[in-house]
Amino acid sequence: MYQEAALLLALLCVSSNVVVSAPIRNGLLPNGNFEMGPKPSQLKGSIVKGRTAVPNWDITGFVEYIKAGQKQDDMVLVVPEGSSAIRLGNEASISQKITVQSGRLYSITFSAARTCAQDERLNISVTHESGVIPIQTMYGSDGWDSYSWAFKAGGPEIEIRIHNPGHEEDPACGPLIDAIAIKALYPPRFSGYNLIKNGNFEEGPYVFPKAKWGVLIPPFIEDDNSPLPGWIIESLKAVKYVDKAHFAVPEGQRAIELVGGKESAISQIVRTTLNQFYALTFNVGDAGDACEGPMIVEAFAGRSKIMVDYASKGKGGFKQGRLVFKAVSVRTRVTFLSTFYHMKSDHSGSLCGPVIDDVRLVAVRKLRV
Repeated sequence: MYQEAALLLALLCVSSNVVVSAPIRNGLLPNGNFEMGPKPSQLKGSIVKGRTAVPNWDITGFVEYIKAGQKQDDMVLVVPEGSSAIRLGNEASISQKITVQSGRLYSITFSAARTCAQDERLNISVTHESGVIPIQTMYGSDGWDSYSWAFKAGGPEIEIRIHNPGHEEDPACGPLIDAIAIKALYPPRFSGYNLIKNGNFEEGPYVFPKAKWGVLIPPFIEDDNSPLPGWIIESLKAVKYVDKAHFAVPEGQRAIELVGGKESAISQIVRTTLNQFYALTFNVGDAGDACEGPMIVEAFAGRSKIMVDYASKGKGGFKQGRLVFKAVSVRTRVTFLSTFYHMKSDHSGSLCGPVIDDVRLVAVRKLRV
């Protein structure tokens, strides 16, 4: 007993000197809103001097530390979260190493705004994956948009990097970055009651509690590592992930707003039985975000199509669409897009569109219309 107790005590003493970094939880990355800034001695005006001057971050290139209300010529730079943000000049980047669960799917959400460059885009990457996010199209009416990007962790420690590949004449003409967060995703599966995975869109990217502009899911995102598990964004424009706290949502807490007309589409490939009849149902509405006028959502399943019209007053509401079709393959692609392009009636020029929610696909015994 004495030897066992002594061995246990020795193990405890050894383990007390070992620091095990726990996987990061959902929410902001450490100093993800940049509220902790450089020391005055590490700034030359707003230009950051020193690779590690911004706590928790590693920076390269021309990086500025921007305070809310700061001006550039006649333009006021607006910060979405708190009082501070980072601006990335030509070829500048910020990065941070974090601990995650190996093999788990994660999504990154961050807010960004254009400043003076016209064709702005951002490269976002982890240790083994990367993607390009275009930000030249602004969807929000506040000058800011939140974007999402997903990856599968290849190991327990990864490095998240956001890089501006711009080549502007003015090296400071780069995007503002703020509020960077992470969320672990749980890929949903279809059930016997619904062949569509994540049909209510409850599983998706992190949404900032105070972000009233939703989260954009960029175009050409495949379903393997999608911030909207189960779904493919196969369009030229992004789709917007909206939450019940800031928008009108037909069912549950989350929905998708098709903000780019026919250039904003989502799809999913499902297993079907050849010559079996199926019923596809879904809700069409508006997000209560001043998106008014006649709307039409086109739904495709295999070779079948339906157009569901909805008269929006911009204050919320929805109706159900239903498409019954015969499967012509063992794989059926289900796709949704908006027929028209819409802009908010608040004179902001912001893109908007119909909301899709509660998508269900079930087998039926015979054709019913």
